[in-house]
Amino acid sequence: MDAFLVSTAIVALAEMGDKTQLLSLVLAARFRKPWPIVLGILVATLVNHALAGAVGAWVTRMVGPDAMRWILGLSFIAMAVWMLIPDKLDDDGTSQHSRWGVFGTTLVAFFLAEMGDKTQIATVMLAAQYSGAYVWVVAGTTLGMMLANAPVVWLGDRLVKKVPIRMVHLVSAVIFLVLGLLALFAPMLKDLA
Repeated sequence: MDAFLVSTAIVALAEMGDKTQLLSLVLAARFRKPWPIVLGILVATLVNHALAGAVGAWVTRMVGPDAMRWILGLSFIAMAVWMLIPDKLDDDGTSQHSRWGVFGTTLVAFFLAEMGDKTQIATVMLAAQYSGAYVWVVAGTTLGMMLANAPVVWLGDRLVKKVPIRMVHLVSAVIFLVLGLLALFAPMLKDLA
């Protein structure tokens, strides 16, 4: 259950102000059909995060526990730094796919925007950290994405303008930093005890 709750919280925070959240806002403003947009986000996220989680689980099997601890620790610290860099939306995915309808446009644009994104990388790392809980990690990261993006689709500008995005990014960065330091140094602290 820890894998699910941690994954949900981390991704929901990491997604605030992210380019895919901005894409959700653009799609909502353009199409004004929230249900197909939300469904497109859900399907794109499930597929994307299932693949990312599989990569994380595979890495765990291929790398020894000591190397994995360093990879995870340094990756979480890198994510902390990355959280401090604001995202901007490249308006390349919304206009060229409109012939696919609202759902298809959302699915393709959201899937492509999520490739290499913070939340996709976080899913890989979380699946590696919680190696026995692949399904819980994917479910948690997907729920985190939906918690961050579905309200944007329905509430749009009103919601985004009231959330202090910089503060959310700082809190997310601190969480990633703490997870990274724990991954690196928790085994050493146990040895000292």
